[in-house]
Amino acid sequence: MLHIINKSPLTNCALDSCLRVAQSGDILLIEDAVYAATSGNAFEGKIREAMGRFKIHVLRPDLEARGLADRIIAGILPVDYGGFVELTTTNKNCQSWL
Repeated sequence: MLHIINKSPLTNCALDSCLRVAQSGDILLIEDAVYAATSGNAFEGKIREAMGRFKIHVLRPDLEARGLADRIIAGILPVDYGGFVELTTTNKNCQSWL
């Protein structure tokens, strides 16, 4: 399953909920959720722990738009829009966390 998160973990509990409830799959961080993919953020420990259960991706254009492309946590896979589409087609189901 592809878990899509678009809200910053600093202002919304979607990432926490996903990490607590979901068992496995791919996570794609888009829009303001890309802040969770950066080193030095308050959720870095949770993200690093989750990397054992999930393959975590981040939408590169959203990182770049926020000037964060050089701060990505090692092991998180940046994707472009084509990669976003590929993730939606290779996963049987998609869940957007609101």
